[in-house]
Amino acid sequence: MAVVDANPTNDYGDIGNLSTGQTGNGASTNVADRGGAIGPALLRVTTAIGATPTCTYAIEGSTDNTNWYPVQYADSASPGTVVVTTFVITTAITALKIIQPNQPVRYLRVTYSANTNVTNTTDVFTFRA
Repeated sequence: MAVVDANPTNDYGDIGNLSTGQTGNGASTNVADRGGAIGPALLRVTTAIGATPTCTYAIEGSTDNTNWYPVQYADSASPGTVVVTTFVITTAITALKIIQPNQPVRYLRVTYSANTNVTNTTDVFTFRA
């Protein structure tokens, strides 16, 4: 698993690719390192599907890139509703999840599970507080 730099060093933020064309179950190919940034982040999951598609997603954070835990986020359609749960995608879609600011999370990744015929490309956009 590679660690990609996603530390926003200016007012425009930064981007880190977590996976491109990833299939199957497991953690995203890459981990995004936000450095010391505690601002919000935007997770973009783009899916391509086959027959009877489904995939479950867990957005996870870590302070040390070893111990992982669920991260608070909101769906872009309901940004005021914060959750710490997995979500499921069953169609070809671009899903946007807003990772809440002021969380002690240096590293970010997504874990894919129960994946049947879904190919995932996931990026994270980070911003300063």
